[in-house]
Amino acid sequence: MSIVYILPTELRARLKEPLGMLIRGSFAETMNRLRDIVEQEKPPCIVSVGDTVSKNLEESHVLPRLSIIDNKAMRRTTRPFSSAAEKAVHVRNPKATITDEAIAAIGDSVRENRRTLIVVDGEEDLLALIAILYVPEDSLVVYGQPYEGIVVVKATAAKKEEVNEILKSMENPRKAK
Repeated sequence: MSIVYILPTELRARLKEPLGMLIRGSFAETMNRLRDIVEQEKPPCIVSVGDTVSKNLEESHVLPRLSIIDNKAMRRTTRPFSSAAEKAVHVRNPKATITDEAIAAIGDSVRENRRTLIVVDGEEDLLALIAILYVPEDSLVVYGQPYEGIVVVKATAAKKEEVNEILKSMENPRKAK
């Protein structure tokens, strides 16, 4: 495992802001709105990032092709939920980083035509950035916004470019050597 990106302190505040559309509300309200978006947009792929949002999507029958979890919610250990995924992959990804093995697992999972669960030893938050880059255009990446609701990111060419710029601004230990 090699760390490819490290989150610099000056980028933390920017990444606390939603990368896409914030849907506020209760579990029922956010899932109903998400179902409407999925029905309207018919995305080629849906990715969920985070334990609570992944569990909520499954329970609402909005089945992501890829779910990325770390068995934590709000930094507290949770019981693993029962996923309908066909394949589970385990990766290491320390807090505030993105590793090569996490990047590879996301890329492989998006290319495969089966439901996959990536279980992260560490933290999965930043992996939403990689998912946005790897999914086909017009796919949806969904993650939780603590105490507010969910964020739905449509992976447009412009959004992928924005994510590329964010990643370029993250420290890259391999380039620093």
